[in-house]
Amino acid sequence: MADIAFIGLGQMGSPMATNLIKKGHRLTVYDINAQAVATLGELGVAAAASPAEAAKGAEFVITMLPNGDLVQDVLFGERGVTQTLRRDALVIDMSTIHPLHSDRLCQRMSEAGFSYMDAPVGRTSDHAIAGTLLILAGGTAEQVARATPILMCMGSELVNCEGPGMGIRVKLINNYMSIALNALSAEAAVMCEALGLPLEVAVKVMSNTPAGKGHFTTSWPNKVLKGDLTPSFMIDLAHKDLGIALDVANQLKVPTPLGAAAREVYSLARAAGRGRQDWTAILAQVRQLAGRAAD
Repeated sequence: MADIAFIGLGQMGSPMATNLIKKGHRLTVYDINAQAVATLGELGVAAAASPAEAAKGAEFVITMLPNGDLVQDVLFGERGVTQTLRRDALVIDMSTIHPLHSDRLCQRMSEAGFSYMDAPVGRTSDHAIAGTLLILAGGTAEQVARATPILMCMGSELVNCEGPGMGIRVKLINNYMSIALNALSAEAAVMCEALGLPLEVAVKVMSNTPAGKGHFTTSWPNKVLKGDLTPSFMIDLAHKDLGIALDVANQLKVPTPLGAAAREVYSLARAAGRGRQDWTAILAQVRQLAGRAAD
């Protein structure tokens, strides 16, 4: 049983705090929303009048807040956590904030002699209620080991992201991909409707192809990530097929801005002489455009 200060009782924070209580931990909570605090108070938690008061005597301080400025204010502002924080306490920021802001907070906490790690979460508020969140732990090996029993009270899976700041980095990339893919998937779904193709047929097919499974786990590991660009499906053919799809969409008056943007990337790859390389060479092409590496 640990003494925990939990700061931020929003849609995710409240059920996360509730699960810590259910697992027997002693909580002191703080939020500007008095009703959220009162609701948890019915479960026997202590209510604090400030972040500093919440953190006093705590072994762990968990922040779950909407943005980095709020995290910074809670830690370093007037009546902030660091005014009362024990030197042996561990601050765990579970918010989804800008990675560079998280880096600055980590550095500032370290310079002040405090221990700080990031552990943003994946999945939804329903998973927060059920205690089945995906925890993305960024910190030193010692920090992650120490935090794991606490974090697993709120989640069913924990990934050690291998270093400070790496949790929020992988959360950012995961959200970037899933949010952008949501829009591309909507383009594809409307094309299905316009062509009279039952959506359930498309779902059945794409559930077993890179379209539904994603390239990180299907085409890339067997080709470009091994340094093998011999074609199993050429860039030239991918460009051709994408062009056909865009022409069909145009004739059916289905807007496809993401598909059109993707074709430009394939066009750049062809212009760079990659036309007869495997389609996974798009990764190598984007790396080259970013000045990251040459294949």
